[in-house]
This record gives sequence, C-alpha cells and structure tokens, in this order.
Amino acid sequence: MQSYLDFEKPVADLEGKIAELKAMAATDHAVSIDEEVNRLSSRAEEALVEIYKKLTPWQKTQVARHPQRPHLSDYLKGLITEWHPLAGDRKFAEDAAIQAGFGRFKGQPVAVIGQEKGDSTEMRLKHNFGMARPEGYRKAVRIMEMADRFNIPVISFVDTAGAYPGIGAEERGQAEAIARSTEKSLELGVPNLAIVIGEGGSGGAIAIATASRVLMLEHAIYSVISPEGGASILWRDAAKAQDAATNMKITSADLLGFRVIDGIIPEPTGGAHRHPEVVMNSTRDAITSFLADFAGKGRLEVREHRREKFLAIGMGL
Repeated sequence: MQSYLDFEKPVADLEGKIAELKAMAATDHAVSIDEEVNRLSSRAEEALVEIYKKLTPWQKTQVARHPQRPHLSDYLKGLITEWHPLAGDRKFAEDAAIQAGFGRFKGQPVAVIGQEKGDSTEMRLKHNFGMARPEGYRKAVRIMEMADRFNIPVISFVDTAGAYPGIGAEERGQAEAIARSTEKSLELGVPNLAIVIGEGGSGGAIAIATASRVLMLEHAIYSVISPEGGASILWRDAAKAQDAATNMKITSADLLGFRVIDGIIPEPTGGAHRHPEVVMNSTRDAITSFLADFAGKGRLEVREHRREKFLAIGMGL
C-alpha cells in the first residue's frame, strides 16, 4: 500500500478514488470504469508533477525519510551480484547499522559499504535505524583496508540520520572511530564513490562519504545536523525545523552549487519510492560512469584527485 506524505494529500485523494472504483468493478463486472479511471489517473499524475516541481527543503527532507524509499538492501539486490557481507570489527562486536562486504558490479569486483535503516519495525530495531556504533565504522575501515590491499574500488551508500549517540558508543570511542573511517576514506589508493540515497547526517555520513566522487539522489539531503537538531540549537525550538531546513542548504541542488557534491542522480516524479526500478537504472549508470572515469588511474593520481576535490569545496563562490 502506498504511503503518502502530508503535502501529497491531493494525490492521495485522487488515487483513493481510483482504488474505490477498481474495488467496485471487481464486485460488479457490469460497471465500466475505464474512462473515469483514466481521467482520475491523468489528474493524479498532473497533481504529482505540480507538487514535485516546487518542493521546499523541508518537503525534500520528508521525501528523503519516506518509509518506502529504497534502502541499502534494495540497492544490493538490484545492483550487486555475488554479494558476500563481512561481519565484525575484530575489536569488539558486529554492528548491523553498517553493512559491508564484497561483490561484483557488472562483473567487476567492488567493495560496498552502507547504512541500512530497515523497512519494518523488526528490521529497524535490528539495524538501529541506520545509526552506527563505533564497531560499524571500524568494520568499514577493515573493509576499506582490504579493498585497498587488493586494488578493488569502494562504493558507499549513505543513509543515516547520524552516528548513534548512546553512552556505550561514546565510551567505546565514537568520535575516534568516525575520524579513523574518514581518514581511511581520504587516504585510499583506490577510487571510492559515495552516493547519498536518503539522509546524509553529520559525521555518521561523512565517515563513509569522503570519496573520490560524491553523488546525491535528487531528493536526498546531506547536512552537518538534522533540521530538528539545528532548530533546537539555533532557536531552542525543534518545531522550527522547516526554517532550519531552508537555511541550512541541505538539498542536492544547494550542495552541488557549493561543490560539496559532484553530481545529482535524478529521481522519478513522486520520489524514488514510487518507481525504484527507475532509480536503480540511474544509479547503475552513475556507478558505471564512475568506474570508467577512474579506470587506469594510478594510486597517487587517485589520492591527489581526491585531495584537490575536497580542497576546492566552496572556492570561488
């Protein structure tokens, strides 16, 4: 069943009427509904296009958090073959919020690291809503070191509200683990690609998003703090999250303008959750282009390119 956001109510009403007509026709085959269904479908599509042409930053935040939006597990199923996840940081424990391992993309070996939020209550609890503990980032470092040793490119899928802020995580060195993962991302001799597929929140995202090329899905967000957190700090009022979302410049268009990211992967009208297969195809094309662009580059060249890319952020604006 389609889940609707608050600002999608006009579309929800129209598609609800379509569902009612189809249910009526299913019980009374003498009723012809084709003409009315086509008319309502056209109106629903027009309404959806009109709404998504002028999304505010806060509305984009809601789309990025949509419960039916494709998660890491969907991208692994749709893009990666021979997937072999590896568990544990070999220091303390396994962290399910970050999934990491090796597989093949169109036959080429790749390392994949990403945050998994989960798509049900049970899975969200298992993956801690995509908020990693130190063990997750230390596992990410372990996978990056293996990829670097065997000259395998790294692909990261970023989707987290931020690193887990619990007492246990802080006691086990959360900030240090994030810093080590960021450092390892920067010093890799193999190319790495980061794709923000939903939320890119704070250091929890940067730890695996410090890459040779950083891309965002069109309706994803990427920021130093959540709009709610920013509003709480700036105005002592989390209810001003909409104002914070606008002022923080967290959308893909804003960040491309600041050179924080290198490109935008388009989404179908209505967001990635409406037509996930379209997003998979666009993401596949983006990864293919990335691997082709960095094929044959030496280790020093890859490191220098990444260094210059990050030093150029915000220059000349």
